Amino acid sequence: MKVTAEKIDNQQVVLEIEVLAAEVDKAAEKGYKKLAAKVNIPGFRKGKAPRKILEQNVGKQAILDEAFDILAPKAFDEALVDQKIEPVSRPKIEVVTLEEGKDLIFKATITPKPEVTLGEYKGIKIEKEVVEIKDEDVDKQLNQMLDRQSKMVDAPEETVVADGDFTTINFKGFVDDKTFEGGEGKDYPLQIGSNSFIPGFEEQLIGAKIDEECDVNVTFPQEYHAKELAGKPAVFKCTVKSIKHKELPALDDEFAKKASAFETLDELKADIREKLIKNAETKAENDRRAEAIKQASENITVDVPAVMVDNRVSTMIQEMSMRLEQQGMKLEQYLQYAGTDIAKIREDYRETATANVKTDLMLEAVAKAEDLKVEAADLQGEVEAMAKAYSATVVQVQKIITEQGRIGDLAATVLRKKTAQFIVDSLAE
Repeated sequence: MKVTAEKIDNQQVVLEIEVLAAEVDKAAEKGYKKLAAKVNIPGFRKGKAPRKILEQNVGKQAILDEAFDILAPKAFDEALVDQKIEPVSRPKIEVVTLEEGKDLIFKATITPKPEVTLGEYKGIKIEKEVVEIKDEDVDKQLNQMLDRQSKMVDAPEETVVADGDFTTINFKGFVDDKTFEGGEGKDYPLQIGSNSFIPGFEEQLIGAKIDEECDVNVTFPQEYHAKELAGKPAVFKCTVKSIKHKELPALDDEFAKKASAFETLDELKADIREKLIKNAETKAENDRRAEAIKQASENITVDVPAVMVDNRVSTMIQEMSMRLEQQGMKLEQYLQYAGTDIAKIREDYRETATANVKTDLMLEAVAKAEDLKVEAADLQGEVEAMAKAYSATVVQVQKIITEQGRIGDLAATVLRKKTAQFIVDSLAE
């Protein structure tokens, strides 16, 4: 076999592959037998028709096409090894010569994985974030706990609506002195300040009394979903039917006992502070790790092929579709709801996809430069982590990985993680 390689535009390479005529003749004979076993020819059992009879029925080219399908995959793989090329795109095949008694010549146009020149990836300096938890942070957590333990109570008589109140209202809207579809509601629940109504609506209810009618004047936003109302002024006749306030429990030891496993408020505060510190430290370390990988990726020199970015975008959209289906929504429904299309989604994803591809190329290059390998213990650790994450047994996870043929993907994932940890471990102190 003979192979030549020629670089062309768009980072592509054309491999011209030649296979000896003797191999073509052998493959043609195999192709004849394969076709004969599939084709019904009157007067002959399957697989027993002479070659000339078969050629008269299906044509000689059909046999040569079978021969090509037998020879080309193996020849293509050997050509990649010969030229030390790892493709990142499907080959575009062009047959030049395909005849019995002659060498097979065909061309395969591919995009090779790009060469990466590493920059600084060891000893990167990233300042450690100093974690500080203030009393206000603890108070914020306590207030959230208080809010969860609160109860709604009717406001006293003569109370007027205030910001944050929970109300029920009756309303009827008018545009050009006419009612419109969807503009009327009865006993409608509304929290003042929730911004769930048209801008300016809720603020005008502040100060209103129960059973007191008031006019609320607003203008529909220009981008309002009902086009017939967009940008138009409207008046809503409103009546507040009820006002409720949140009643918070006292912040004391009794609250701590009821809301937690602690006996005193001080113990609860100490526990909250400890957890906030731990969470902040974890976030700071994760941010530092992410920044290290980001800097190492930005330090490489590489010309990322467009096909790699396109493939990564497609993967991201597939993952998005799967997440939506888990939530009971089809991708098409989401696109319609969001007022967008696949082309816009693909464009929005390109920047992130490009960064992700560069990161993968960097990690692969670092692993090669540092001769990092995936050991059996590394794979076992990843399988155990997956089993824990999905509440499954190690045996179940191993079975799924084997049945789906994902051992190679698992090893690649583990190597990326191991390489990323190598970069983080080498950060300058």
